[in-house]
Amino acid sequence: MGWRAELAPALGRGAAARENGSMGRQRRKDTDVPQARLAGGGIAEIRPAEFGGGHEVIVDGTPQSHVDLADPTYLAFEYVARMGAVIDQLPDGPVTAVHLGAGGLTLPRYIAHTRPGSRQQVVELEQPLVDLVREHLPLPRDARIRMRFSDAREGLGRMPPALSGSVDLLVSDVYSGAQTPAHLTTVEFYRSAAALLAPGGILLVNVADGAGLAFARRQAATVRAVLPHLAILAEVQVLKGRRFGNLVFAASGRPLPTDWLPRLMAAGPHPAKVAEGREVDAFIGGAIPATDADATASPKPSMRLFEG
Repeated sequence: MGWRAELAPALGRGAAARENGSMGRQRRKDTDVPQARLAGGGIAEIRPAEFGGGHEVIVDGTPQSHVDLADPTYLAFEYVARMGAVIDQLPDGPVTAVHLGAGGLTLPRYIAHTRPGSRQQVVELEQPLVDLVREHLPLPRDARIRMRFSDAREGLGRMPPALSGSVDLLVSDVYSGAQTPAHLTTVEFYRSAAALLAPGGILLVNVADGAGLAFARRQAATVRAVLPHLAILAEVQVLKGRRFGNLVFAASGRPLPTDWLPRLMAAGPHPAKVAEGREVDAFIGGAIPATDADATASPKPSMRLFEG
């Protein structure tokens, strides 16, 4: 799971979350909590959540994921709750899912609980992070979740051939520190992701951006160049570019069901906005898709966002 800017209430298939006024909060480090040193040099740790129970996976003082072992449908982070609301719109029953980025394995747990029998693959660069999570926040024994340790883009190319064209859901939520690496933001990357999707399969992308939304607009243009049907879910002020935050892109090669919009609006979190059609056209404006030759990492948020 990647960097996130906010917590907010949400509803989905059993999803619920809470509101927290700050955009983030810095945590002090100590040796009284489970920790692991990551290959990239950072420190991952697991702490009891400050609000509402459960635990948070924290990397270098910044909360990255929330996990409630007692209730896997409790999606505390706002953008994760929005992703859960989209997942709830998929046809009933088990799904085949691929997750780029592990974090606390929050969405794989959600899918395993709400859609028993689902087959899931998770690609994560940092094995020490996954080992820490699995030891202290163990997965359900019946969860069919396979871990693959590699760079996300390399992992896409190493998926079993049988998955090509058969994946119902692909989630891209990869951050190095507080930024998405440039090579995971390009047309070439999204083509590799789209090649795994079944007809009508859904790509979900977590995009973090701030004032002006230049990166998010370009990412929308990039995703839509590969998967032409795109909806954008975000808190109203974030979608207007008035503050730094997370936007969720839901994209497919086929038209999204027409009843999705009112359902997603009703699911929240609130105040919510779901942009599609002409609103997406206006959001993209004159932005040009990113390629391997000219892509940049997502913008780095101000450290003031993490001051509690």
